[in-house]
Amino acid sequence: MNSVAVATTDGMLHFELALACEVFGSPPDAVRVPWYDLSVCGPRPVRAGRFRVEPDGGFDRLAEADTVIVPALADVDEDPPADLVDAVRAAHESGARVVSLCTGAFVLAAAGLLDGLRATTHWAHTDQLAARYPRIEVDPDVLYVDNGRVLTSAGKAAAMDLCLHLVRLDHGSAIANVVARRLVVPPHREGGQAQFVSTPVPEDDGHPLAELLPWVMRRLDQPLTVEDLARQANLSSRHLARHFRAVTGTTPLRWLLAQRIRRAQELLESTDDSIDAIAAAAGMGTATTLRRHFHRAVGVPPDTYRRTFRA
Repeated sequence: MNSVAVATTDGMLHFELALACEVFGSPPDAVRVPWYDLSVCGPRPVRAGRFRVEPDGGFDRLAEADTVIVPALADVDEDPPADLVDAVRAAHESGARVVSLCTGAFVLAAAGLLDGLRATTHWAHTDQLAARYPRIEVDPDVLYVDNGRVLTSAGKAAAMDLCLHLVRLDHGSAIANVVARRLVVPPHREGGQAQFVSTPVPEDDGHPLAELLPWVMRRLDQPLTVEDLARQANLSSRHLARHFRAVTGTTPLRWLLAQRIRRAQELLESTDDSIDAIAAAAGMGTATTLRRHFHRAVGVPPDTYRRTFRA
């Protein structure tokens, strides 16, 4: 997955366009692996908000790319340009991984790439996407959806989450974390987290989770339960769940499991430890338990994941 083509047309939003170019355009200084070959593709110089964009080539180059990214459209009431829709469809038929950021999902939908699939877009436009394209299972509550060769994200910051997810798929979590640190953003948010939560981060040091989350991260090798977390936070389990939903958009148990999977991924990438040792370090108990949860969350067994990223 070396070549990335970002599609441009008049009326695209500059934030998502610039975001994709920033993530895939140049590697951080600390990265020593071959990086992406980025090109911006469009039929002519286009306007993106206040900015004028000079493409590197036409839409025909989309079919030559490993990954095609479609940024957000400003006006989803209008049908997306037919030449863009045709080019994105042709790229997918040529084997490209096709990714939409925010309302770029309307282009993928018009191309028929989301029919029968689960997808998302900015929460303000999910009802419109579902009404216009009833064959799509539109999920308004998630940050992004990964269907393998077709991926969609919600708006703005969620587009960054999906771009970092792609880097993680291609290069592993260690390099994705380096990219995130350069961009000064959180290194990983699960795609299934809610798009909108009432309190995205603890507001101050007095928030019940402000000390609990780091406390948990230091003890992932221990058999923590939701009751243990509630006791440490001096909350009832019901109140803990309410705070977790407000801050993370998910439940304490799902958040804890996600952190254990992330720890296992890091150890698989960076150590030669046995699967049993990694299961213990990640708080999974046994290799069997780790393999079951890891395969369900990541899509491949731990051994396959290690071979991919250690290679």
